[in-house]
Amino acid sequence: MENHRIFTTSFSSVYPMYVQKAERKGRTKAEVDKIIFWLTGYDPKSFQKQLKNEVNFEEFFDQAPHLNDNVSLIKGVVCGVRVENVENKLMQKIRYLDKLIDELAKGKAMEKILRGSV
Repeated sequence: MENHRIFTTSFSSVYPMYVQKAERKGRTKAEVDKIIFWLTGYDPKSFQKQLKNEVNFEEFFDQAPHLNDNVSLIKGVVCGVRVENVENKLMQKIRYLDKLIDELAKGKAMEKILRGSV
């Protein structure tokens, strides 16, 4: 899995799909952004720069200012895999984001998605 295709996929090409998934379930782009900022430490300006530069997932997470201290609280299954058991650290970060977006789309409260911090 070291060279999984998602690692070299541009984050900006997948981001609209995260937003669409949330919006189909009555959630907002602002909520998707809040989740991304919480997880990665990006702020609106640095996040927009990443989208504009079309960085891939590996660069997106490598350049993230600070992975949230509470990521270990993200547990559950995404794509049939338990996120807490993913061995490849980059894939685990991607799965964390997937899990948070899934929770948003399922109607979970933001406080619970962000593991108690809003």
